[in-house]
Amino acid sequence: MSLNSIYMDVGHSYLEGNADAVEFCPHDSFHNVLAASTYTLQEGDQPSRAGSISLFDVDADACRLNLTHRLETAGIFDIKWNSGFVQNVGHPLLAQADADGYVRIHSLQSSDLDESDVCGNYLKVVCGKHISSSMCLCIDWNPSSTSMTVGLSDGSVSIISMQESQLSILQDWKAHEFEVWATSFDVHQPQLIYTGSDDCKFSCWDWRDDPSNSVFQNAKVHKMGICSIAKSPNDPNIVLTGSYDEHLRIWDVRSISYPISETSICLGGGVWRVKHHPFIPGLILTACMHNGFAVVKIKDGQAEVIETYKKHDSLAYGADWQRGVSYAAGRRKSKAIATCSFYDRLLRVWIPEGDIFH
Repeated sequence: MSLNSIYMDVGHSYLEGNADAVEFCPHDSFHNVLAASTYTLQEGDQPSRAGSISLFDVDADACRLNLTHRLETAGIFDIKWNSGFVQNVGHPLLAQADADGYVRIHSLQSSDLDESDVCGNYLKVVCGKHISSSMCLCIDWNPSSTSMTVGLSDGSVSIISMQESQLSILQDWKAHEFEVWATSFDVHQPQLIYTGSDDCKFSCWDWRDDPSNSVFQNAKVHKMGICSIAKSPNDPNIVLTGSYDEHLRIWDVRSISYPISETSICLGGGVWRVKHHPFIPGLILTACMHNGFAVVKIKDGQAEVIETYKKHDSLAYGADWQRGVSYAAGRRKSKAIATCSFYDRLLRVWIPEGDIFH
């Protein structure tokens, strides 16, 4: 298979800790804002887990990557921007799931340009809540940005409500036997939540019931733990899962009680992150741990790797598409991709130059 691995590097930065997540802001007027989080285990007589969130201003056309703000936190496993408008807030919100068992919400604030024309975006803490004595491993907003689902290291899942800048636990339940590394709302049916765990079980829950009813649980297909889950924003019948067993799997959830694993593709490393392209159906960005990053094209039920990125020398953990578009030779294309790797603390921003968007 010949891969179209042509790209242009926009910039790179070494973070203050082990890099594990990158997220471009999806809100209009803030597509230039990139958040990167870290988790660093500090060993010793009293071990601690430290972390940070760094904000960057990305101008892909000018090949510019500038740090605008850094916030010290507990060790972070996951961050997610909200996608909907939150009444009485008026700013994009960034949720943090951390090793201290907290969910914290930050609002994106802006100040005037400085002398270097750097946009002075920064984060302001809105609220936080201690969810569990276990670690918060993953987080996802519902489409209306009124609640979040959180996966925990003890196998539990929590539903967190946000109202008037206050967080409250709507419900929690023991969903899995081991760590829940992936949890995601169904963007088309937000009463449904998908979860994946080190127990190799891919599950769906209806959280309108208390405790949540299991809609399905598949324990046969994944050979190792599930790292990532991503519902297609375009096709209400498709869900993707990524696993330590190195496979990206395409699920047909048309019959929600009996999902069908349609096809899979081996990516050569644990599939830690899976990100659908913002506007191109079937184009998937993946972080593949020991095997770098890959762009996968899914068409007619078949999956093919069409681009790889190998300029990281450590565990590939974080990946995201920049929203917004640019045009080259009259053709619409995505702006940039952000990727990060763990032990070398490296963040990179790059632009695919091949024909992956067509």
